[in-house]
Amino acid sequence: MQHISIVNARQNNLKNISLSLPKNRITVFTGVSGSGKSSLVFETIGAEAQRQLNETYDSFVRHRLQHYGQPDVDKIEHLNVAIVINQKRIGGNARSTVGTATDTFSLLRLLFSRAGEPFAGYANAFSFNNPAGMCPNCEGLGKVNTINLNKLIDRRKSLNEGAINFPTFQPGSYRWARYTLSGYFDNDKKLRDYSPEEWELLLNAPEHKPPHPLPGWGKTQQYEGVITRITRTFLKRESKTFNRNSEEVYEVIRLDDCPVCHGARLNQQVLASGIKGKNIADCAAMQINELEKFLEQIKTKQVQTIVAELIKRLRHLIDIGLSYLSLDRTTSTLSGGESQRIKMVKHLGSSLTGLIYIFDEPSTGLHPADVQRLNRQMEQLRDKGNTILIVEHDPDIIAIADHVVDMGPKAGVHGGEIVYEGTFNGLKRSKGLTGAYFRQQHTLNEQPRTASGHLTISNATLHNVKNVTLRIPEGVLNVITGVAGSGKSTLINQVLPEQHPSATLIDQSPLRGSRRAHIASYTGVFDEIRSLFAKTNKTSAGIFSANSEGACPECKGLGIITLDLAFMDSVEETCDACNGSGYNGEALRYKWHKKNIAEVLAMTVEEAITFFEGYALKDILQKVARLGLGYISLGQSLNTFSGGERQRLKLAAELEEEGRLFIFDEPTTGLHPSDTAQLMTIFQEMVDKGNTVIIIEHNVEVISQADWVIDIGPGAGNKGGKVVFEGTLKDMVKAKDSVTGKYLREYYSK
Repeated sequence: MQHISIVNARQNNLKNISLSLPKNRITVFTGVSGSGKSSLVFETIGAEAQRQLNETYDSFVRHRLQHYGQPDVDKIEHLNVAIVINQKRIGGNARSTVGTATDTFSLLRLLFSRAGEPFAGYANAFSFNNPAGMCPNCEGLGKVNTINLNKLIDRRKSLNEGAINFPTFQPGSYRWARYTLSGYFDNDKKLRDYSPEEWELLLNAPEHKPPHPLPGWGKTQQYEGVITRITRTFLKRESKTFNRNSEEVYEVIRLDDCPVCHGARLNQQVLASGIKGKNIADCAAMQINELEKFLEQIKTKQVQTIVAELIKRLRHLIDIGLSYLSLDRTTSTLSGGESQRIKMVKHLGSSLTGLIYIFDEPSTGLHPADVQRLNRQMEQLRDKGNTILIVEHDPDIIAIADHVVDMGPKAGVHGGEIVYEGTFNGLKRSKGLTGAYFRQQHTLNEQPRTASGHLTISNATLHNVKNVTLRIPEGVLNVITGVAGSGKSTLINQVLPEQHPSATLIDQSPLRGSRRAHIASYTGVFDEIRSLFAKTNKTSAGIFSANSEGACPECKGLGIITLDLAFMDSVEETCDACNGSGYNGEALRYKWHKKNIAEVLAMTVEEAITFFEGYALKDILQKVARLGLGYISLGQSLNTFSGGERQRLKLAAELEEEGRLFIFDEPTTGLHPSDTAQLMTIFQEMVDKGNTVIIIEHNVEVISQADWVIDIGPGAGNKGGKVVFEGTLKDMVKAKDSVTGKYLREYYSK
């Protein structure tokens, strides 16, 4: 059959919808955040395809695969095997790199085992994860834990004043007494006045018995230097007490390059083997586009097949906008968008056909120039005989769709319907918010604000940014543009806050709080909600907390039971005792306005605004709704939020501020154009209150409203890191050297 048929889908907010999707075509699903796109594409189509595939395996294998429940749908017919490529970060430990995640490093190892001179062993010998290849000092990690002396020692103080900044070495502690009673030091002498001999004794002395200790020194006690002791107690790999994330060591420990392999991860024998003057670590450290050029120079006949395959895979990475990465980049440092594109690489070279590929906003983090390359990859996957389903807001990706499904009309309970289904041209004439966006006239800000002053970034040098000095106007809306990897985030997220500590960075990093935290607790409205329940029912507020008296005894208030399957992945299931609410029976007995506490937390922010009419907490919830989060339930765990959702929730707490400096990193991530327009209104209001707003962004809608634009580039990685343009939009559309200016001209002319 040439269509996938979905009959009466009711997952989450879907309202019994039925539709038919063409096979071997690109279908893009549009609609505001919370309209039901993900419920349909991921939780219905994708989940059912993966559930049915898993059922074809025997029970031994099936129990080791991710568990998918049956979606709430009458039936799905003519379904193919689905591959879901989402934005979940690849993560992994320090041993997982771009090279290992894409299997390119295994080919590089094979190449050096065949052509490297002198011969250093077979492919395994070139692996930093194999004892035969890893550096013995750092065990293949390339990094070692070292003491940050400036954090550990305050040279302005004496020992009696607490010069050793470590919890168990504070004045009065038994470890502190090891130094003050040793007889070696004047305990009131400032450490900055110590002689070289005293410094050596204090920091690096090996364990020994001091010759003239003061009274109070134990008969069997030994003396050793501070660094010697902390290294032995906390940093040695055999020490069970060391945990780099623990409070007491985190402040004084830093990761430095291994002094033996200098970060290369491999042993000296392997590093001595080279091709054209480069060893395997040199190649892994190159930018991908540079590595491609290097490999093209290798003409040795017996390795041409390996070289050709390596170049093919590297070109896939270049084509999806990742030319600026290196194979030795650890996967834990990749963004969600970069992670998704890394996952794509394996499939671009696959010869399998007849599959369904499902993508979650693949344009995230991409400049319009990179989106064009991504579109070509999508079309190539389709042309090989695959069905492509994309959840997306970017107009340039929607434009390549063979078929469009617009969900809505709004979010949450106001969504879950099909607003439009058909061609892209038909979408432009449709009634929904997406159609309205495509019909609107594009304009540029032709009346920019005048700066009230300037803040300067001086001699910025970090990563690919080299000696950049930049003046950023204050009291205006600044937008920082440039291709992915150009140095925008380095300059604005890292260097700027260092030189101007008053800056408030509102990024997409995880929110404070655990899986037990939700919107209600994060914003503070939960205290008032529990208070209302307590007063009405004449009981304690604690009973209405799933972290306290109200917790379900089975799941301890989490709403889920985690089954530890020993050598298999743990499985999470909804708690049967509380039906996932996290509350015990007593807590659920009490009502406020005919609803119990679990029913209130199940409300969306928009529903809660109406429900709490006349109460102060309504004002807080309205701020959250204004930021496009009205569709999220009050009780949704913070650890399930997307990066864009987390960022907008952080912004809710800052809306009333005045005279501040704010930095936002791609705040439109995951937003429909109509939500973007609402968010831009908020940014403009913030500037009108006297704040300086700096936004790192690719979205042309955002750029078009800037008072001042700074374009970083011109390319990515070592081809970037420079200021290509700074000025108003009027001048930017004329700038010939700016890639962003080119796309802005196209946007303006549409």
